[in-house]
Amino acid sequence: MSEFWLISAPGDQENLQALERMNTVTAKSNLSYNTKFSIPDFKVGTLDSLVGLSDELGKLDTFAESLIKKMAQSVVEVMEDAKGKVPENLLANGVDLTSFVTRFEWDMAKYPAKQPLVSVVDTLAKQLAQIETDLKSRTASYNTLKTNLENLEKKSMGNLFTRTLSDIVSKEDFVLGSEYLVTLLVIVPKSSYAQWQKTYESLSDMVVPRSTKLIAEDNEGGLFTVTLFRKVIEDFKTKAKENKFTVREFYYDEKEIKREREEMSRLLSDKKQQYGPLLRWLKVNFSEAFIAWIHIKALRVFVESVLRYGLPVNFQAVLLQPHKKSSTRRLREVLNSVFRHLDQVAAASILDASVEIPGLQLSTQDYFPYVYFRIDLSLLD
Repeated sequence: MSEFWLISAPGDQENLQALERMNTVTAKSNLSYNTKFSIPDFKVGTLDSLVGLSDELGKLDTFAESLIKKMAQSVVEVMEDAKGKVPENLLANGVDLTSFVTRFEWDMAKYPAKQPLVSVVDTLAKQLAQIETDLKSRTASYNTLKTNLENLEKKSMGNLFTRTLSDIVSKEDFVLGSEYLVTLLVIVPKSSYAQWQKTYESLSDMVVPRSTKLIAEDNEGGLFTVTLFRKVIEDFKTKAKENKFTVREFYYDEKEIKREREEMSRLLSDKKQQYGPLLRWLKVNFSEAFIAWIHIKALRVFVESVLRYGLPVNFQAVLLQPHKKSSTRRLREVLNSVFRHLDQVAAASILDASVEIPGLQLSTQDYFPYVYFRIDLSLLD
């Protein structure tokens, strides 16, 4: 599973024994893999400041999670046809996300623990805000380019009735520069090819004999040229429609066709040039944002543990990785039972003895007598 539970309990002898008991039960029942989660000793400050930080960190946690999700999605969108390689581009400090979380160490150089907590949180908030600002500007530029390119590419897709014809026709297909003659393009159903060949010269007066040529086909029909005098265009269109032949409104403009081709070439070139730098930026800053997010989780555990368990600071944080989705409820029950002494009044109202684990009374409800936070990496899948 790509889900982790980050919990903490007081660090006195009774609770250290409870943690050992938890490890024994979860290992024996194959419920989770547990590791210690190291959190440095921060400057506590005042109770009021901790209460304020608790609220601020909650919002920052949500913001960071949303940001890394957006960045992961941006990597998916940028890589397009290489989506199978996305996971290898979503790393933290060069390692996969699960490894980073399970081996987490506080970055003292980037976020000095000796600074007041308010300063550490402010540094994290500013870092994430800057990444979000840069993400918006960089992806906006790339997405505009991508959209323009997709719009041009869409023109060359579809059937002969809707798609652009500029990449199909050539100068040689048309009579150009004539005051009297014009070449039209007509879509003929495949079942009517023979009829077209027999009748096109007689659909109107002044049609040039043997002037038709098949220049393109799709599943439904073919695109034929026909040359006639300009003054009979409307008459020819009417007669063609009566015979279920469709005249496409297209007049060869060499400058316009050249402009379209140059625009497509320019957009392809610009996209290729932006692709590498953008992907590299996303990889680097996804890593930075993810690392910041896990540091925020560590800060939340510290602040909530001090608020719940009091001073002096003495608690042990543990990271649990549930083995299976189906085992999470049972794991929750084990935790609630092991740590029920942390809140005897609340625990007594919800615990029962119906689950058969020797020496344990297990809760069947969502109750947290300990500090608990969830790290869900499935949001990046």
